[in-house]
Amino acid sequence: MLEYIFIAFIAILGIQFIYYIFIFGAFSFASKAPKQATFNIPVSVIICAKNEAQNLTTNIPLFINQNYSNFELVLINDGSNDHSLEVMEQFQQTHPEQIKIVNVAPNEQFWGSKKYALTLGIKAATNEHLLFTDADCKPVSNNWITEMTQHFSEDKELILGYGGYKKIRNSFLNKIIRFETLITAIQYFSFAKIGMPYMGVGRNLAYTKNLFFTNKGFVNHIKIKSGDDDLFVNQVANKKNTTFCFSNNSSTISNPKTTFKSWIQQKRRHISTASHYKKTHKLLLGLFYTSQLLFWVLGILLLSFLYKWQFVVALIIFRSCFHYISIGFAAKKLNEKDVILFLPFYELFLIFVQLFIFIKNIRSKPSHW
Repeated sequence: MLEYIFIAFIAILGIQFIYYIFIFGAFSFASKAPKQATFNIPVSVIICAKNEAQNLTTNIPLFINQNYSNFELVLINDGSNDHSLEVMEQFQQTHPEQIKIVNVAPNEQFWGSKKYALTLGIKAATNEHLLFTDADCKPVSNNWITEMTQHFSEDKELILGYGGYKKIRNSFLNKIIRFETLITAIQYFSFAKIGMPYMGVGRNLAYTKNLFFTNKGFVNHIKIKSGDDDLFVNQVANKKNTTFCFSNNSSTISNPKTTFKSWIQQKRRHISTASHYKKTHKLLLGLFYTSQLLFWVLGILLLSFLYKWQFVVALIIFRSCFHYISIGFAAKKLNEKDVILFLPFYELFLIFVQLFIFIKNIRSKPSHW
């Protein structure tokens, strides 16, 4: 039996090598995606906000002051019951030609649906090229619009960007959140690089009006409350129409969750949404996660019986080497180098958190969105 487990362990290691070197390596070892010939095209930056008065007060000036001369800011008030609308109107008074407000009243048919609010905002946008972020996001530079939109072209209608989280010193939870965000970004950038784009994040995402309306917007998954970003990308993205941007000036930064309970709830929503991906994407992502879990379970099992322990240790070290190299190069690209020091520990912790969430989601679906 241990011999069969050892053979399975080697096979799992081979699968991991393919993922980290050949799939994730497509992004980790790649140069920056070339910018297209477009320059200063008209852009509509769209921000959907629900009870985000404080974040809007802080962050709207960062968007207004972008080094880009040809853009409008579309602010969507998604049925807020705080002062979000008043904040939007105050900024509109000082920038009437630059800011457009879409005030979304509650609708019984689409109650609490961000997709409904976003659809109204997209319809109201003046320009063909749309750039999306969230009210709690900050662009890392005044060149964010320039960096993201320079990847549009006649063929490329969808641009995937990186949405990171604010660094909090001496916080284990913050390291885990940022590590998980890094791994997710490596995955969706890598699959886009090899011609199999499957998701993006609404914190930093761009596409055209034509792409949105040609594919009937969010109609195919309108009843699923989440997924205005990743499910839409999963539906419409392909090798020809999708590219990505990861330059130092193209990212956004959000405030991370500060309690494990709120973070787990957020991850439950994300994982439940992923169950609606295309079958090929679910298979590839599921195989990667399963290979991670089995590598450590089988490795620990073999070591506990001291079965060919020298070879097992050597293989674990070998795996750690290409693991660090692949993730390390990607972390450097995305300015997340500080999360890779304790890489194996973070990986193990995240594996079992995801297993816990997967089991919990089977027993009961997330009820809070």
